[in-house]
Amino acid sequence: MQMQKAYLKLANGRIFEGLAPDWQTDSSYGEVVFNTGMTGYEETLTDPSYSGQILTFTFPILGNYGVSAGKRWESEKIHAKGVICETVFDEPAHHSQRQTFLSWLKQNNIPLICGVDTRELTKVIREYGVLSGVITTKADLEPDFSDSMTHDWVKEVSPKEVQTIGNGKYKVILVDCGAKENIIRCLLNFDITLKRVPFDYDYSNEDYDGVMLSNGPGDPKLCNQTVAVLAKAMTRNKPIFGICLGSQLMALAIGANTYKLKYGHRGHNQPCIDLKRDRCYLTSQNHSYAVDDKTLPSDWEVTFRHLNDNTVAGIAHTSGMYSAVQFHPEASSGPQDTFYLFEQFFNQIQAGGSK
Repeated sequence: MQMQKAYLKLANGRIFEGLAPDWQTDSSYGEVVFNTGMTGYEETLTDPSYSGQILTFTFPILGNYGVSAGKRWESEKIHAKGVICETVFDEPAHHSQRQTFLSWLKQNNIPLICGVDTRELTKVIREYGVLSGVITTKADLEPDFSDSMTHDWVKEVSPKEVQTIGNGKYKVILVDCGAKENIIRCLLNFDITLKRVPFDYDYSNEDYDGVMLSNGPGDPKLCNQTVAVLAKAMTRNKPIFGICLGSQLMALAIGANTYKLKYGHRGHNQPCIDLKRDRCYLTSQNHSYAVDDKTLPSDWEVTFRHLNDNTVAGIAHTSGMYSAVQFHPEASSGPQDTFYLFEQFFNQIQAGGSK
């Protein structure tokens, strides 16, 4: 594939030069973030939580095992606004590959800039915090970053229609704010029927045995409708479990506060400690916001903490009925050592279910 000169322009004035495929003509704006995972680019790029973001891969090689037919995807398409990397393989070697990484990006019209010193870029993000940026092939482009970090992405990635999945004994509402498919795969390991609903669907008066709050992109404080319905559901004393954005939504529903991290946590080597078990886990994470533990009500407790910066990685009500984690127990990609949290959620449903 022929390449052309390209530029990554940041809101702080830094410019990184690199190369882009010759089919790439449009400029793409987004929030420039970095992911520290060594594998899993298919799962990562198809994660709806990356909507609105230009993703920097700190591992220096992408595309070496190609792209599968969707078996490892977390949704039907790439959600990131662009890809930044050091080296791209266009001749992969893997038995499950169906196309190359570059052809996949072209098919989804996702811009790429490679040949970038991603170590230096990551240091810039860590120093300045998350920055707006643009990938462009136009050297004279004067970027306009006025609206690149304020969009409500949950409205775009949440499904428009209700969907029923599975045929199990217990009914679980999945509030889909941009759910990864592996959350659904993990839940269907149990005797569950899932009702997958949009972010603004009011399920609070329906017949159900439990509620799962999904991950999703953007600022949780923009999800006012989701929080309002959740607050009503939490008066029914039925199990509710949240993942990632779901943790932040649960905090807002009980009157606590959330705030934006300097550069977030993204990757599948994020260390957390289970404060109840006094055990440490490497977890998969992808988020920009966190829960302010100082604002939690007295009948709520912190259950997990991130070991790099001591931020809140899990919360729970003292009754044990409501809980959430900031990381992804379903992983994909990443370690699945905390899958027991799905088992814990299902045990709560069985104990308190209405059937």
